[in-house]
Amino acid sequence: MDQRKVLVIEDERDIAELLALHLRDINCEATLAADGHEGMRQAFARCWDLVILDLRLPGPDGLSICRALRRESRYVPILMLTSKSSELDRVLGLELGADDYVTKPFSVSELMARVKAIFRRVESLEKRYPGGAEALAIGPLQIDATGRQVLVNNEIVPLTAREFDLLLHFARHPNCVFSRAQLLDSVWGYGHDGYEHTVNSHINRLRAKIEPDPAQPELIVTVWGVGYKLDAQPQVQAA
Repeated sequence: MDQRKVLVIEDERDIAELLALHLRDINCEATLAADGHEGMRQAFARCWDLVILDLRLPGPDGLSICRALRRESRYVPILMLTSKSSELDRVLGLELGADDYVTKPFSVSELMARVKAIFRRVESLEKRYPGGAEALAIGPLQIDATGRQVLVNNEIVPLTAREFDLLLHFARHPNCVFSRAQLLDSVWGYGHDGYEHTVNSHINRLRAKIEPDPAQPELIVTVWGVGYKLDAQPQVQAA
């Protein structure tokens, strides 16, 4: 297998070098950037398989880099590093399109598990949908998998990276019911006890963006005692 190319944008040298060491152990080529200016330059200098991004950086901060990367047509996974006290930054980072986050101080084993989960998810999608050329339409939804764009009644709806992946997973399996554990495994790439609330919160946020009445969802519906599904024949009316 070819080495995966990972960009680590982290101003704490000890942390950056520790990450590089462990990334090499899983056959990754790690490139380090020590501030926001170098990180921004490196981020657009080549195609990356993953960007590990500290949010607190000298120069352009991590949120600015995340925002810039998500303006590009090519999708690159982003794993944020945040402090425990920066909940607002984590929320903003996820809204801007980061795929996952780990809080400092972090367990290296947990961080590497998150990295591997991202790689597994991307590999799975590439095997099932080579080239990514795919467009789906269900009821008022139009989903462009290549451009990672969603329209509801012909209007663009901004989704975070995880919200998009969740919706795309449902759309690729219409009318299939998924438990929270199954969604964690398929969309997040990992499943652990205690993380089911993450699925609930993402479902609620996704409904708020795509449902005419989020309190009475007709697209992503709850199957009580089991999980959720995307109704392939929703009753919602086009505007």
